[in-house]
Amino acid sequence: MKEEKPVARKNKKKNIDATDRSMISLLQKDGRLSNTDMAKTLGISEATVRTRLKRLLDEEYIQIVAVSDPFKLGFEIAGDLYIHVTINKIASVIEELKRIKELWYIVTTTGVASINAEFIVKSLQDLNDLVYNKISKIEGVRRVESSVIMGYEKREYDFGTAFD
Repeated sequence: MKEEKPVARKNKKKNIDATDRSMISLLQKDGRLSNTDMAKTLGISEATVRTRLKRLLDEEYIQIVAVSDPFKLGFEIAGDLYIHVTINKIASVIEELKRIKELWYIVTTTGVASINAEFIVKSLQDLNDLVYNKISKIEGVRRVESSVIMGYEKREYDFGTAFD
């Protein structure tokens, strides 16, 4: 049987230009800004904004979402989890973590823990269930540490791009 070599994927993402960066900056300040208002502000057509916005979304340069305060929405506990994982199990652990609704943000990291995840739960019992019954039982998870958010002091998302 002939062994097939994996096909290397080319990165089809285009570089973003000054207009894309300006659109991103405007949306970081107000995600509800209409295409028409953005076009007027930038001095370009609404069709150009629509086309570029679709590409920025499709290629995952940006997401447009409502950022909410979980505490005002009835959740009692939010925070970070530092998940220590056996190195050869990171990929499978991440796939299992992605299935857990309470985790809304998952990243691989350098340092002491292999994975950092942010969570939102309704109660202390739900946090206990998350850590001990869901995450700790995943094969390859060695240890889970938590850090609970006491309150939001600064939450700003208008950091622009590194190309500015």
